[in-house]
Amino acid sequence: MKTAVSEVKNPSWALIFADFKEITKARLSVSVVFSAIAGYFLGTPEIQLLPILLLAFGGYCMVGASNAYNQVIEKDLDVLMNRTKNRPIPAGRMSVNKALVLAVLLTVFGVVSLYFLNPKTAMFGAISIFLYTSVYTPLKTVTPLAVFVGAIPGAIPFMLGWVAATNEFGIEPGTLFMIQFFWQFPHFWALGWMLDEDYKRGGFKMLPTGKKDRSTALQIIMYTFWMIVISVIPVFGITGSLQLSIPAAIIVFIMGFIMLLFAFKLYVNKDNQSARKLMLVSVTYISLMPIVYVVDKFL
Repeated sequence: MKTAVSEVKNPSWALIFADFKEITKARLSVSVVFSAIAGYFLGTPEIQLLPILLLAFGGYCMVGASNAYNQVIEKDLDVLMNRTKNRPIPAGRMSVNKALVLAVLLTVFGVVSLYFLNPKTAMFGAISIFLYTSVYTPLKTVTPLAVFVGAIPGAIPFMLGWVAATNEFGIEPGTLFMIQFFWQFPHFWALGWMLDEDYKRGGFKMLPTGKKDRSTALQIIMYTFWMIVISVIPVFGITGSLQLSIPAAIIVFIMGFIMLLFAFKLYVNKDNQSARKLMLVSVTYISLMPIVYVVDKFL
């Protein structure tokens, strides 16, 4: 018992690093950085190492800050849910003050790093933090419309990379934004379906109808359909310098269609297993789709 207590009072570097990864949601933050870098590759006329490093560091800091603020705000609710009760703050491994200081530092480092790229990139990064922490997080316990608000900062990374590379916002980054925006809904509603009981314990309202019913599944199908449409639009040459070849568009369409099939399976089965499969397929889609876009540009 004494050993356990001393480990809490004097945590090892390994435990500190583990808590840092947990409070910044390292896997999510890395996936966001990946998306931003893909957007940079699509927008840049010439690949340079320094902008990529600044974007990666600044992007991780911005997402990490958002997640840290979120866990400070929701500390009392996280205790109630199985999936979050072992986070650093509710588990007592990190104080609220330390988490808040970490969040502020990450915000400053993130904004400054992105500002070195260009002011527009820093502005969009700051907007992302504000919407996630000040609008999306408080709304989660009030209305399912919170997911629509949360989809805005969630859709910024792909677009952010393009802005970082070009210092311009137009139809190209707007298209990248819309792809990720529509993707958010099938992904998070599938996740919300799986974790519905746990979310209810925390008082969160995540599903669009509030229930695991066919109306929710139908909305998932609709947003998946629009995600597919936006994803292949660049093949028609109407999105400025953001272009997609016919073979690449076919690949993106097939990946989206597979995701749509899993959305239909959820509509038919209305079970957690189908929701889990859809969630995993959506992660695969958002991981592979940017790669197809980037490879298509440089081939």
